[in-house]
Amino acid sequence: MNPQEIKDFLKSVKETDIEELQYQSGSDSVYFKKSAAEFAAPQIVQEQPKEAAPEKSSIVAITSTMVGTFNAAGSDKRPFIKEGASVEPGKKVGQIEAMKIIKDVISKVKGKVVKVSVANGASVEYGQELFLVDTSK
Repeated sequence: MNPQEIKDFLKSVKETDIEELQYQSGSDSVYFKKSAAEFAAPQIVQEQPKEAAPEKSSIVAITSTMVGTFNAAGSDKRPFIKEGASVEPGKKVGQIEAMKIIKDVISKVKGKVVKVSVANGASVEYGQELFLVDTSK
């Protein structure tokens, strides 16, 4: 984009409620962020040639599906899953309780649990990491 195109684009965006915008065209990218008083100065960045893409991680998180209290063990006090154990899709790995409603946490991946991220009885948020599973094993 040339400077005049950027100025015209800023004028058109100024009248909207857009707060932040990143635009990329080819190897050029432009970043805009509105402040309370006025637009921040645009930053024009030349994209560097990309190096080889990093390998995809085989570690996948099992996350909380709701806000509540995490239960790592059932009523028989045996944990649903331990670090180092294998999981399969559909296997119950924990429970979350909120307002006397208990919802099972079900694995959607196959692999080996490499980390239990939440202690039994801990409060959890929606989307919070509960377990890390290595899907390469």
